[in-house]
Amino acid sequence: MKVCVFGAGAIGGLLAVQLSRAGADVSAVARGPHLAAMRERGLVLEIGGQRLTARPEATSDPATLGPQDYVVITLKAHSIPGVVDAIQPLLGPETVVVSAVNGIPWWYFHGLDSPFAGRHVESVDPGGAVWRGIGPERALGCVVYPSCEVVEPGVVRHLSDDKFSLGEPSGARTDRVRAFAALCVDAGIKAPVRPRLRDEIWVKLWGNVAFNPLSALTGATLDVLATEPDTRGIARDMMVEAQHVAEALGVRFAVDVDRRIDGAARVGAHRTSMLQDLERGRPLENDALVGAVQELGRLTDIPTPTIDLVHALLRRRAASRD
Repeated sequence: MKVCVFGAGAIGGLLAVQLSRAGADVSAVARGPHLAAMRERGLVLEIGGQRLTARPEATSDPATLGPQDYVVITLKAHSIPGVVDAIQPLLGPETVVVSAVNGIPWWYFHGLDSPFAGRHVESVDPGGAVWRGIGPERALGCVVYPSCEVVEPGVVRHLSDDKFSLGEPSGARTDRVRAFAALCVDAGIKAPVRPRLRDEIWVKLWGNVAFNPLSALTGATLDVLATEPDTRGIARDMMVEAQHVAEALGVRFAVDVDRRIDGAARVGAHRTSMLQDLERGRPLENDALVGAVQELGRLTDIPTPTIDLVHALLRRRAASRD
């Protein structure tokens, strides 16, 4: 099985090493010092007290790799439209594109029994560039749970969790999703196949839509945001608004909002990815995590006043940094 990990940073690096060790023919698209280190010394994964090394074919030019069976995109959502052209040489007639990306995915309305079926989500796919350039029929959904970091070029450290939930946009249990899940299991990765993956997407997004922007605006860690009465109240209002939007789209929540917030509090003094990106001068995932929920609220006529306010403040915060 030929698998290209497109964006072999922290999560991509974890997958590239584990899938290589499971026997897949893995390649990795990366850049800069991380790519140089991978070429020189291989890709190292620190996990469970071990240092595992794999040597995937590493490149910054996907055109050198040829068509793949699976392309796993592990970029942040705002980066995907900019790489649609670069991905083209990886796409053969049967290539599957695994979207291992946080937030509302670009393929969200594909295969969905909904009045909005076939619609692209403008916040994450401006002008439908990804929808047209990759094709929603190739998409395989993925909810990413592991936490990892690149500790130095060529070295990825696994911090927690080992699950990647998978699912077809239609919910069908196809040969292609079962084959990729089996490869992940062979690699020591939990890979349940979900018939209702959008439910899981929203449960993860539920926390991200509130805690990521609030952390970027306040500089506070997750335990503070989820327990200090003022920030907990704002987060709860945002999450309730998001829940109403999701339920209008047919999503079911298996946990209530207060239990979800309490779960976030138990994570402890965690600095969210958006806060880290802000501090490092990187683009923020504002549109995929917040703007997309706002867009879907307008689509379903569900008001999102708290989300609207926080989204506006975050855009202003990001602009002032620039």
